[in-house]
Amino acid sequence: MRLRTTREQRILRFKTVVRWLLYYFLILSSFIIMTSGTWRKPILLIPIPICIAINNDQYASVFTGALCGFLIDISCNKLFGYNAVILSVSCLMTSLLFELYLKNKFVNYMAITAIAAFVQCWLDYKFYYQIWKYDDVSRIFTRVSMRIWLYTMISAVFIFLIIRFINHFFMPKAHLSIEEAINTRNQQQ
Repeated sequence: MRLRTTREQRILRFKTVVRWLLYYFLILSSFIIMTSGTWRKPILLIPIPICIAINNDQYASVFTGALCGFLIDISCNKLFGYNAVILSVSCLMTSLLFELYLKNKFVNYMAITAIAAFVQCWLDYKFYYQIWKYDDVSRIFTRVSMRIWLYTMISAVFIFLIIRFINHFFMPKAHLSIEEAINTRNQQQ
């Protein structure tokens, strides 16, 4: 492992701070969009923490998932902490899956986001509508919940592009020492 110089450490800290400030600015603006207008909008705060969890460690992923879950609870007037638990677990599993098994690809991100958003919509339907056994309650799931899920999946594409853009400029890149570069070149030959 190569020791970093003080200049490299300052650049790394600066890029990390700017990256996280941009992440939280995106989360705040998504919260503002979710709280304004009608209630048939995409839940933007589901794909954002999942996309952030792809490139970060478990602690940052769980914290970001919990924060976004609390913001969903506030904007949708749900039981406080309900979505925070769902998103924390989803972000933890996403971070572990991408660290151990999956590559940072768009298809993998969309599959994980689709599963997490569907689980969130399905649990909302189960706990807020079906449990009370209203007449024709299945129409709520097909006409409202699935429509919101579809809007969320469409918006996930744009969120992926925005976060990929942020990561391109502000994600720290791994530097190789001279010995590591020589060993890598010798192994390739």
